[in-house]
Amino acid sequence: MKILNGSDIAGYMKENQAHQVRALKSQKIQPKLVIIRDSDNPVIKKYVQLKQRYGDDISVVVEDWKRDNIETAILEANQDPNVHGIIVQLPLAGEYDLDQILTKILPAKDVDGLSGSEVFESATATAINWLLAGYDIMLENAKIALVGRGRLIGKPLAKMWQNSGYDVTVFHRGSNLSELKNYNVIVSATGVPHLIKDEMISGGTTIVDAGTASEDGVLVGDISDELRKRSDLTAITPKVGGVGPLTVTALFEHVLQAAKQI
Repeated sequence: MKILNGSDIAGYMKENQAHQVRALKSQKIQPKLVIIRDSDNPVIKKYVQLKQRYGDDISVVVEDWKRDNIETAILEANQDPNVHGIIVQLPLAGEYDLDQILTKILPAKDVDGLSGSEVFESATATAINWLLAGYDIMLENAKIALVGRGRLIGKPLAKMWQNSGYDVTVFHRGSNLSELKNYNVIVSATGVPHLIKDEMISGGTTIVDAGTASEDGVLVGDISDELRKRSDLTAITPKVGGVGPLTVTALFEHVLQAAKQI
């Protein structure tokens, strides 16, 4: 069984990104990412810290803006020519119309790819695509199940793969998850801890756990611990180091692309 370790692929790509940053800085361009949040949720803070460490590693400036007014912060970052990428760290604590908020980010700075402008693909969807390709998981003749149709992963990934002509079925709240036995590639991104259980999955399946939630202060995914013990799967992401590291890599790849457009 293959372990789909995104950290290995991310490490290789990070070296290339550091080289790109040095080239940009030689042209007097300092890439900068602004992360806007309104919450001190520990999961959110952990992801912000991961991005800050990655930025330090490749010499991209990462600023963490905790603001009460998200819209005002986006406007400020939009107007700053030294800011190349903007992300709103979700979920937000305040009551906002998320569609309205995300579409306020200038398309050229929407490095998370969530505004719908299509200048950039969703960073997480891109990461999952890279992860499967990096481990030679072929999707052309696969039956693919996406569990969850959220803005961050399910919706953009479904669109990406359907546009590529792949056979994709989206499972959502109320779907019969026992039907997952009929699929040989499964991506789960619901944020419901341990949702995908051993008895739902057939042998020979590839499973990508892209769900994240906090359970008693610990980050957990959608996949049950029992399922992870199976030896008859084709491939599965590890508890730590699967999609997450590559999502950060994809995000910074978009920041560098944005900086090159200056």
